[in-house]
Amino acid sequence: MTDRKGELAANLAQVEDRIAAACAAAGRKREEVTLIVVTKTYPASDVRMLSELGVRDVAENKDQDAAPKAAECSDLPLTWHFVGQLQTNKVRSVAGYADMVQSVDRARLVTALSREAERQGRELGCLIQVALDASEGGRGERGGVGPDGIEELGELVAAAPGLRLAGLMTVAPLTGVYAGRELAAFERLMDLSTDLRRAHPAANMVSAGMSADLEQAVAAGATHVRVGTAVLGVRARLG
Repeated sequence: MTDRKGELAANLAQVEDRIAAACAAAGRKREEVTLIVVTKTYPASDVRMLSELGVRDVAENKDQDAAPKAAECSDLPLTWHFVGQLQTNKVRSVAGYADMVQSVDRARLVTALSREAERQGRELGCLIQVALDASEGGRGERGGVGPDGIEELGELVAAAPGLRLAGLMTVAPLTGVYAGRELAAFERLMDLSTDLRRAHPAANMVSAGMSADLEQAVAAGATHVRVGTAVLGVRARLG
């Protein structure tokens, strides 16, 4: 085993221990939570090693990095999640490799994704990104639609050809009433998920929590956690 693969294996084991402990503390089964490893800024060689170590879900946030990496790793049994703010001019590329787009936050993006999914003969899973720091009718600092916009956007996704409404995603907000209150933020997301599932029972995916707050996400009931730094390490600054 190479030094890098050994490092990744050790980090994965630590993250696995954290998730298992959080599940036990919450009275949940370990298999209820899926680990998504966020591989942004890291090379395809790391993705390949992670796959060899059993990782099945990876995430990227920039198409210019993700597209060549996904192409290089197309032989691997991976589910690719796009988690960054997505501009419509990147939709054609993203729809070619992403299995799940976790950052759906506006009607124009739904239309573009649907058109490309149909053109490419693919089905894209979509999560509505919820901004818990958004003002009514507004968007969050890091993208996302406010809670008041979920129902309308959910109906659009559910009706769009080539798209599948899979659930909700959030990032713990840095401002507003939930700043520094990750557990409360994730519990609010779970309440919003319950509301969405009344109309769309299959939209049961809840993506929340990252390296620093995965325990709070698991405690709240998240089905997926997105972990980058705790698995891959802190990338050295360029230059």
